[in-house]
Amino acid sequence: MKIATLKRATVAAAAVLITATALAGCSNGSGSATSSKSGSSSDASKAKIGLLLPDAVTARYESADKPFFEAKVKSLCPNCTVLYANATGDASKQQQQAESMLTQGVSVLVLDAFDGQAAASIVSEAKAKNVPVIDYDRLVNSPDSAYYVSFDNQKVGQLQATALVDHLKNDLKVPAGSGILQVDGSPTDNNATQFKAGADSVLKTSGYKILAEYQVPGWDPTQAQNWVAGQITKFGSQIKAIYDANDGTAGGAIAAEEAAGFGPVPITGQDAELTGIQNILAGKQYMTVYKAIKPEADQAATLAIDLAKGKKDTAPTTVKTAGGASVPSFLLQPVAVTANNIESTVVKDQFYGANSAAQICTANFAAACAKYGIK
Repeated sequence: MKIATLKRATVAAAAVLITATALAGCSNGSGSATSSKSGSSSDASKAKIGLLLPDAVTARYESADKPFFEAKVKSLCPNCTVLYANATGDASKQQQQAESMLTQGVSVLVLDAFDGQAAASIVSEAKAKNVPVIDYDRLVNSPDSAYYVSFDNQKVGQLQATALVDHLKNDLKVPAGSGILQVDGSPTDNNATQFKAGADSVLKTSGYKILAEYQVPGWDPTQAQNWVAGQITKFGSQIKAIYDANDGTAGGAIAAEEAAGFGPVPITGQDAELTGIQNILAGKQYMTVYKAIKPEADQAATLAIDLAKGKKDTAPTTVKTAGGASVPSFLLQPVAVTANNIESTVVKDQFYGANSAAQICTANFAAACAKYGIK
């Protein structure tokens, strides 16, 4: 599918789904909300909401998810408090953080698990204290989570792989049988499994050959860089593209290319990080996937406040955990981004704030911004 067509379809789908989930998540008690005592506070107007994020290597968590979530909670419940902690890539630390929040009397936990398997114990401990858990962005392998709020993660992988394959075939005329490196996400992240499944559905039928594949522990860019460097030494000019699961590990692949004096070859990414967008403008990265984090954070905050008030909203779909349990889910639609639609996606949505274009279009990228109409 051509990127232009894909962009229009996914943007339209995102608008429809975001509207639907926003309506489904309303806290006015009408329609989709039903009364529930689970997680209710003796004084819901002063409830404590726990927010647990997984790592510090993914820029979006501190720059977008946390402030968006806190702002939405404040708007819905001015006297509520958000207790925040980041696991910095340590599952044991996240367990301790969750236990501390439970001790402090949170009414709801919003959990972006570093390790979706290990975090099942957090959900179990919360359930024992009658505290509902919302799986945020990453699904926990537990039947007891109240909700899952994320994006269609298999679609993310499909968007990445489709964009890459179309670019190789239609723009670069790279012949069938040519080689691709596949850099997947962290083996402890259930989302990474879904990204890979989506990507594999395209790559394995593309006619191109996966030369080697690697799951990056903790999404660490340095480990991605080291692995790609080794593959460049091994395969050299056989490498015609690199599928990379997010912008951070794509940055590692770019660093490996530059150190080896190799490429650049087309590289995918995800999260529309500022550096990723600038790498696209510089011709170092081909595409990223934009996920409108504000609607995701807003949905999670809305559900958390509703649960604190004793209400449980009806989710539009369910997603199965690795163990086969169905979790009520709100899934937003991701959007593929290349240089051609940066202006109509991340800039239009003010993804980096009101001055998004200015943040992107620093001196080194001014000419590219002018070329692609970014202003």
